[in-house]
Amino acid sequence: MRSPDFIRDRAKNLRRNMTGPERTLWFLLRRNSLGWHFRRQHPIGPFILDFYCAPLKLCVEVDGPVHIDLAERDARRTAWLQRQGITVLRFSTEEVEVRPAAVIAAIAAVAPPSTA
Repeated sequence: MRSPDFIRDRAKNLRRNMTGPERTLWFLLRRNSLGWHFRRQHPIGPFILDFYCAPLKLCVEVDGPVHIDLAERDARRTAWLQRQGITVLRFSTEEVEVRPAAVIAAIAAVAPPSTA
């Protein structure tokens, strides 16, 4: 499903202005470090996913403090993505900053070894 132009433009802006925890996780995910290709700030339908692996249909989200007030919206977003067949993993900014190895291990546990 192709996203509207304004969503794609917003995704491009978010790629340029990633938060510190997003940059940390991107450093760990990029260049197929888990054997899978992840995209950052990837638009799907009306949403922009922090990190997305298309072959696995896996979305990884980094939730900052603002997400505490947006829990209901996040739940609707997750439900929509799951209806599209996308698995959503959520990590707090604190988890990414304090325990990045545990975050990568949790992602790797969901991502089977690549056969490519």
